[in-house]
Amino acid sequence: MAAKMVLAWLVQSIFQLLLEVFLFGNERDDSKHECVQRHVETTQLLQEHEWSSLDWGALAFAALQQLQCWVIADLFFGLCCWLWKRSQRPDSSDEEKSSSSSSTELEEEGSGEDSDDEGHPLMTRIFAKRIWCSVESMAYGRQVVEELVGDVLVVLQERLSNSFFPVLQPAIGVGSTFAGWSPAGHDAVYRLLVPLKPPHGHAFHLELGTAGQMPAKNCVRVELECTCTRDQCVEDMLCFLHHPEEALQRNLDSTLLSTFCTGFYLDAQKIARWFQNLVISAWGEMTQSRHYSMEMLPSSRSCKLQLTNASGRSLLVEMVFGVQQGNSDIFLSSQTTEAIFTPSTTWAETYAVAEAKFFRCMARQAPRDTLYLNCLQLCASMLVSAGFSSYTWKTVVMHLLNTIPPSSWGRWDFMMRLQDIMCYLHGCLEEKRLDHFFFGNENMPEDIILPAAFQAAEPINLFQCLVQDPAAHAKAWREFEELQDRLTRLQVFGV
Repeated sequence: MAAKMVLAWLVQSIFQLLLEVFLFGNERDDSKHECVQRHVETTQLLQEHEWSSLDWGALAFAALQQLQCWVIADLFFGLCCWLWKRSQRPDSSDEEKSSSSSSTELEEEGSGEDSDDEGHPLMTRIFAKRIWCSVESMAYGRQVVEELVGDVLVVLQERLSNSFFPVLQPAIGVGSTFAGWSPAGHDAVYRLLVPLKPPHGHAFHLELGTAGQMPAKNCVRVELECTCTRDQCVEDMLCFLHHPEEALQRNLDSTLLSTFCTGFYLDAQKIARWFQNLVISAWGEMTQSRHYSMEMLPSSRSCKLQLTNASGRSLLVEMVFGVQQGNSDIFLSSQTTEAIFTPSTTWAETYAVAEAKFFRCMARQAPRDTLYLNCLQLCASMLVSAGFSSYTWKTVVMHLLNTIPPSSWGRWDFMMRLQDIMCYLHGCLEEKRLDHFFFGNENMPEDIILPAAFQAAEPINLFQCLVQDPAAHAKAWREFEELQDRLTRLQVFGV
């Protein structure tokens, strides 16, 4: 395993330096010196991981034997790229015009002043080309979806303003698409969380299961509140708690309890059916209905829409429902794991809002040409594996962003950051431990508000299954080796 890690590192080091010499000549002396310095630091990091006990002479000899063909291919490939760039170089009279009108994939993301095509490492541009189309598509989709869902909720809020139905709050974009990446690429689902507040005279009391319990048995209990003294100024307002008979005589019942609860607990499936019918009835009032056809997709605990425009382009939208824990960024969500049967009165704890705030916080700190989302996009979409979900990749990158600042995720650091991600995952597999990001994490941005219990809790191990199942651990190692080989091929050949 160590031989393969060293081999991958040697391939990256040799290939990166050769390409910089071929393509950039002496134009990037500072960047090349910086790159060499980072490789020295990486060597020190490898030694710190207790690999110094290896027979480095034999290991290097074995690795170099395997590298012979690849190095020759690298040299040939780099030379071809250099010759091609020479043949494509514009005349001096047209150079200024060409450079001002040309743009690369990374320029579209705002790469700053030094964003000409030659300013990007070759492999970074290769990866960016494969990633950019889906990123551009998601940016367009987010704008359409946010506007549409916002308009839908405004219409529904006006309809429900004087009722005892759940009170719909403004939707919050959550999930990978709203952070700027998606493992699904063009087929991304635009997921939003619609917070629910109790109507007048009602209260939500959250009954939380044990932290880390899978699935956690969280419920939302609905209770009536006394409004006798609080609402004297409200005309004809009765207290459901103390005047139930008079309220019934006026046909004023607690719609929330009678329609949306099973027993005294909020029912996610009943909420979903109610909301789906509201959206269908309100669609004709939307201006977007002239530009998109809307199809309601089957879903028992959320509202899933497929929007298709005249050209046949579709957007998948999912609205899930949430109840906030106090004033924190943690919610109980109607969405649960599809593979696990969950009672309709059980709600899952979700960290999606806190994750969205984390990525927004990183975006505020990051220079315009940082590529941490590109790293995450590549890992989640190109390094696909049954053993490592997109949530695993996201957790790893979030931990690294807490230790490696966003300013160190620039285009010249792209390959090194990819190797950092793989090294972090390698360490997690060795220890059979990947800590949940929000439990017991003392290094948390101030903008993120967590319940007090989260800060004092022991970190939850997302790799607990590897501790309990040696066969699963062995399988995870095999898949990691395959992913490392795949990343090496991507780095060397771009395929």
